[in-house]
Amino acid sequence: MLRKLITLLKTIRFEHTAFALPFALTSAFVAADGWPTAWELGWILGAMVGARTAAMAFNRLADLDYDRKNPRTAGRALVTGELTTRQLWVALLVAAAIYFLAARMLNLLCFVLSPFALVVLLGYSYTKRFTVLTHWVLGLALGIAPVGAWIAIRGRVEFPPLLLGAAVTLWTAGFDIIYACQDIAFDRAQGLFSIPARWGASRALLISSVNHVFTVWLLALFGWAADLNWLYLLGVVVLVPVLWWEHRVVRPDDLSRAEAASFVANGIFSLVLFLFAAADAILVGRTPF
Repeated sequence: MLRKLITLLKTIRFEHTAFALPFALTSAFVAADGWPTAWELGWILGAMVGARTAAMAFNRLADLDYDRKNPRTAGRALVTGELTTRQLWVALLVAAAIYFLAARMLNLLCFVLSPFALVVLLGYSYTKRFTVLTHWVLGLALGIAPVGAWIAIRGRVEFPPLLLGAAVTLWTAGFDIIYACQDIAFDRAQGLFSIPARWGASRALLISSVNHVFTVWLLALFGWAADLNWLYLLGVVVLVPVLWWEHRVVRPDDLSRAEAASFVANGIFSLVLFLFAAADAILVGRTPF
């Protein structure tokens, strides 16, 4: 059982929950003007983990035929038989149940909106079959998290989390484009859609850079709209070199570090932003910068 659980966590890349969770926590701390309650934090964490687990399990099921054909993904547990489709469906349904329970325990608006968010999360898995906008749909799936966390704290939709959600959408699309550069030949052979498959690695990396430039501006605008102070703005400035490094280590003729650029740099990015935003909300107060 333990081995199966570890295999499941590896299959859904559970550690990548770190991408969206810090943005949700950023939104929660800012919305609460400091520390949210333990109740709110616990159910926000439950909703995030449940939603992402369901989405990743569904993605592995939807992409199984392609994963069998792609040398880069042929070692995944569902392909090798370490996990069965039935086991993954059970994990998906349990995770979705936890997600809906957490949404209901937070407030009624979270619960009412929760099915729409899950449709985006699950629907992303099919977008690569028909549109190059797939990267931004993935971004939207992650960008929902800070909006949902804000609603969890305040019980209503407001302007600041929409800016943060837009920043997360562009940030995610940017690093997903880098990641997709690894599969250019495969995507073209299978008739799949992506920016790199459509326009090649050079143009794709340029488009990724543009997304990340706008990400920085949107993060700054979020700080302004949410009345955050100098400490948060310092955090945004500190993160610019992280994005620069991400684009510096990946070149059209050398994609060997694409995965590190996509995952390591962005795991750091989201965590550092959360730490600065939370510190600003807790320590500095609400004097706008």
